[in-house]
Amino acid sequence: MPDQRVHLVRHGEVHNPNHVVYADLPGFDLSDLGRVQARATAAHLASSPVAGVWSSPLARALETASIIAGPHRLPTRVLPTLTEWTLLGRWRGVAWEEVPARFPGELEAYLADPTVLVATPETLEQLKDRMCAAVENAARLTAGPLVVVGHQDPLQAAVRGMTGLGLDQFHRSKPAHAEIITLEGPPWRLTGRVVSNEGAHP
Repeated sequence: MPDQRVHLVRHGEVHNPNHVVYADLPGFDLSDLGRVQARATAAHLASSPVAGVWSSPLARALETASIIAGPHRLPTRVLPTLTEWTLLGRWRGVAWEEVPARFPGELEAYLADPTVLVATPETLEQLKDRMCAAVENAARLTAGPLVVVGHQDPLQAAVRGMTGLGLDQFHRSKPAHAEIITLEGPPWRLTGRVVSNEGAHP
């Protein structure tokens, strides 16, 4: 594959007044702030060459991707393997504050060292492999720079896997809402990080 540029973008903030683990549940769209964040990211990328916009199939990512694709007059192409980490499916619909009581030790284990989780259908290593393959596949299928819109932990796994950082210190410097993380390669290297507006936060 010739040198390629990939802009990885986490979706904007989600409307989630009950603070539940939404995982892959339907009906969780961007909040008003999330749309502001997505528009700011779209404005930042509007003057950059973009040949393709790819997205996770989940609503919050699709909405973000559609906003980013607008200035380039591009369709949003869906790649199912860009979806959320299936670990969260165990906790879907449960308020984050209730997870420790409902699933004793699991959230604590995730926060301490997600590389050794036992109670998960998809290990962090498997997530990394899935995401690296998905991003590289999108890059191969796009004749020019591309945007890939997804979710926090999957994108973090892709960045650390593709740039050779490994999965140690996985929770360090995770993507903020609507943050742009730019990779160039292969071999892939991190060439930029931009949070496009003051309202974006992890």
